[in-house]
Amino acid sequence: MASESLLMSYGLVVGAILISLLNQLKMEREMFSSSLRATVQLIVMGFVLEAILAIEEPLYLFLILLSMCVVAGAISGKRGKEIPHSYWIAFAGIFLGSVVTFGVLYAAGVIQPEAQYAIPLGGMIIGNSMKASSLSLNRLIGELGHQRARIETLLALGASSRQAALNAVRQAVGAAMIPTVDTMKTVGLVHFPGIMTGFIIAGGSPMTAVKFQLAIMYMVAGATGITCLTVTLLAYRQCFTCDLQLIKKFSPTH
Repeated sequence: MASESLLMSYGLVVGAILISLLNQLKMEREMFSSSLRATVQLIVMGFVLEAILAIEEPLYLFLILLSMCVVAGAISGKRGKEIPHSYWIAFAGIFLGSVVTFGVLYAAGVIQPEAQYAIPLGGMIIGNSMKASSLSLNRLIGELGHQRARIETLLALGASSRQAALNAVRQAVGAAMIPTVDTMKTVGLVHFPGIMTGFIIAGGSPMTAVKFQLAIMYMVAGATGITCLTVTLLAYRQCFTCDLQLIKKFSPTH
């Protein structure tokens, strides 16, 4: 692809930034910095990818994937900074979701302990887990603030923190799973995933492409589901004091 084509493609990002600016959405700075960051990161990755794919030692592969989980946890944790220990909670959810998914796929023979399989699929698993974690934290914060009066009433009536926060937890997990669930509902009808499309364009069999894509969709669904539950169940516990009161950060006047 020519550089001119890439510049024209970036025009779409510029258009989105202008829409945000004209409508005073205040998203233009984050959109620009994120697009610039993605460009730099992918260019750097292009240079180091050959060295990474030459790695044969499983321990080094594990350390690379672990570092990816750490970065993902740091980014996701910012979405829940109102919650104490949000960075560790995000990392724990992403790590657990990724490890369980990797373990199942390895046992099923889908992933081999080789860099050309582990790194790309690992990035896909960790990336989707990060999005699920961010959505879970963001929605949980919103629900706890919105439902504060209801939660405090339940606590006053003798409910445990788990019982009082149950509705907020359900809302957070449900919202975080929406992208994954909607993708599974529309795949093949509206949405044609990149892996499947790329495999077919490369000349592969459509049915083989379908099998690969199904395995990846199950992988993403499993990772996001585990991450959502882990993050939300760990996070809500940090939102209550020892006296079973919501922390002051969720006060309407805070």
